[in-house]
Amino acid sequence: MKPVDEHRIHQIFEVSVWFKGAHALIECIGGILLYVITTDTIASWVNALTQEELIEDPNDFIASHLSQMASHFSIASKEFYAFYLLSHGLIKLALVVGLLRGKLWSYPASLAALGLFMVYQVYRYSYTHSFGLLVLTVFDAAVMVLIWHEWKIVRRHKPA
Repeated sequence: MKPVDEHRIHQIFEVSVWFKGAHALIECIGGILLYVITTDTIASWVNALTQEELIEDPNDFIASHLSQMASHFSIASKEFYAFYLLSHGLIKLALVVGLLRGKLWSYPASLAALGLFMVYQVYRYSYTHSFGLLVLTVFDAAVMVLIWHEWKIVRRHKPA
């Protein structure tokens, strides 16, 4: 490849890692918020957000499903999602910092972690059929290709 192409690929790699870092930060914030906010508060917020839409259209698919989900949101579910988001976010933040600093350990660790996250996302997709999970999985796959490419270059240029 031409040096210009390698430079462009490196820029795309960095931007994608920054996006993963932003996503990880959002997950951490969401996890912390889930830990501190009660299920009753969540249900009342969702009801407040969906109330006008449901008055206007009682059969609104999104609003009715959100309202139903909030009313059945248990403490155990809340704690699971809080733990999942926070742990997932912290792992990704550590990997992002390692990747942006060019730490050799972070490349294979990131590939392994993203691979496991993707397996879980595909598993969850088999139950939820969430388009968002598909988009996230495709993005993770693209980031994995970039990490692999960057890792080959870094290993080639770092002394043993």
